[in-house]
Amino acid sequence: MIVNAVVKPNSDEFNVEWNDGKLRVRLTEPAENGRANLELVRELAKFFDCPVRLVAGLKSKRKKLDFELCEADFYERLRGLEG
Repeated sequence: MIVNAVVKPNSDEFNVEWNDGKLRVRLTEPAENGRANLELVRELAKFFDCPVRLVAGLKSKRKKLDFELCEADFYERLRGLEG
């Protein structure tokens, strides 16, 4: 499943939100030498418990991510973000 995301590197803590049909992700790593992208893929893979691949936006704050999940499973796991 392809998902759009907006990232903010160099934040105080890692955080994921679902808003307006996009993931909004705060990353602790700086956007240097791919460190933020590695954190993004690694932490989202943990959260969603599936492989995640960055397919577009390597040097942008706007990313396209490929989650190896069906749409129903993706949205089921998003429920974990609700307070």
